[in-house]
Amino acid sequence: MAANLERLTLEQGRLYAQDQYALLVIFQAMDAAGKDSTIRHVMSGVNPQGVHVTSFKAPSAKELDHDYLWRSAVALPERGMIGIHNRSYYEEVLAVRVHQEYLVRQRLPKECVAGDIWAKRFRQINQFERHLVENGTVVVKFFLHVSKGEQRRRFLERIAEPEKNWKFSMQDVKEREHWKDYERAYEGLLEETSTKRAPWFVVPADHKWYMQAAVGNILAETLRKMPLKVPVLDEARRRELAQAKRLLEGGG
Repeated sequence: MAANLERLTLEQGRLYAQDQYALLVIFQAMDAAGKDSTIRHVMSGVNPQGVHVTSFKAPSAKELDHDYLWRSAVALPERGMIGIHNRSYYEEVLAVRVHQEYLVRQRLPKECVAGDIWAKRFRQINQFERHLVENGTVVVKFFLHVSKGEQRRRFLERIAEPEKNWKFSMQDVKEREHWKDYERAYEGLLEETSTKRAPWFVVPADHKWYMQAAVGNILAETLRKMPLKVPVLDEARRRELAQAKRLLEGGG
């Protein structure tokens, strides 16, 4: 973890200074897999000015008045930044696929939901990510894969420990009834949207120490492979610095 953090800090500094590329990191997982703690630990020493985390909840009325990619698009990282999306547009082929009554809230025209809507959305997502990559945003996606037994243990821990009670939601327990449906949804998602330009990494999440080390290593390697470098100053800028040095050394 310490080595990964040192590498992340170095590469993030280059990303920020160069101001050409952006990095979008997407986390998806079942409840209690450890998304929040992984983000907190892996990015703990990185300059907070260069990282922005967006946690997506159930869509608001305003968000439902737009297409499903809109709220993610407005939260994309700027050049030089790392953007972390805690859940994402992939909920549209996960939770919405498991609970298809959610589609009604989106008030889509009939022709938009005709046929295989999931195949349409896989295609749209792949095209969206291709657009991002071809415009300088590197995309890396993590599925933190917790087992049903470990999720149960963590839920019981949240109930047993008063300081963790706030994390517990009865809705999370009810979602366990759909575990098999979510497994099938994730299987389809990974098969259809893991591409060379925007890969998925499936990280075992039953042991948080391993999960956090793996995510940190993958992120550090992703940044290392990007063509990042500190900008080289032109002659005019070097003369400006030399002049500033003379003034400062002269007591100005």
